[in-house]
Amino acid sequence: MAYVTVIGTGTMATGITAGFLEANVPVVVLGRTQKKAQQCLTDAIALCSETKSITTESSHADEIDTWSNWANCRWIVETIIEDLPSKQALFCALDERVPEDIPIGSNSSAYPISKIAQDLKTAHRMMGAHYFMPAELVPLVEIVLGEKTDPIIAKRVYDFYQSIDKKPVLVKKDIPGFLANRIQHALMREALYLIDRGIATPEDVDDAVRYSFGFRYAAVGPITQKELSGWDVNCNAAKEIYPALCNDSTMPATILNMVKSGKTGTKNLAGFWSWTPEKVKALKEVYSKRLQAAFAVLKIEK
Repeated sequence: MAYVTVIGTGTMATGITAGFLEANVPVVVLGRTQKKAQQCLTDAIALCSETKSITTESSHADEIDTWSNWANCRWIVETIIEDLPSKQALFCALDERVPEDIPIGSNSSAYPISKIAQDLKTAHRMMGAHYFMPAELVPLVEIVLGEKTDPIIAKRVYDFYQSIDKKPVLVKKDIPGFLANRIQHALMREALYLIDRGIATPEDVDDAVRYSFGFRYAAVGPITQKELSGWDVNCNAAKEIYPALCNDSTMPATILNMVKSGKTGTKNLAGFWSWTPEKVKALKEVYSKRLQAAFAVLKIEK
């Protein structure tokens, strides 16, 4: 049976593996050690929904440096540390070791696939495969075409994700932030500007997004929503709003200072708010439940 390979053993690798397992796609997890790879696979199985019947007999874990059984591998996803030289070294090795008919993707959110696959002879079968946390729940996968990516191979990967109930999008140019993160950062820049200027609190920004357009976007996307409300209305509003929007090219000083002081969010138990391990655990639980509820909404037929 055809399998996919996940290279890496961190949080993203675990979620990506769980997603494949829930679709009953066998997975080979490859890590720096067999022990790390096995733990990733075990954790991925534990993440799988109890309501779904999964088969794991054909899945296993091994070391990346010694693995050579590429027969029946249909797709490879790299999820190692966000370090460009490390990714380039791995892709250089895969370029030599993996048969040319197997496409290879990188889950990197920071580095373009064109840089990762630069000067490699099989760069035509390499592409971005960008997931979003938690990868086992968020449906989107961005398939990003690099400068040398063959569109036919990318479409083949796109079709594969569609077949396992993921929601792939094709990003046809390898630009910073790809598609979703560009939109997300545009929103975040304006949100942080409003907080930095004392116009709104972090709580009010969250509520404004969640209970207005964020609420609507679980039903339809921004373009469809404007089709419903009317582009003429949008154009008239834009005349007043666009000139007033933030166009800063750097993060606000208040956020940079917060990060410098170690206030990076729940992982350090401090950000805009103070956290305890108990509060973090409760937040993650409700976050997961809400995502699952939102996914149920997305599954409603058009």
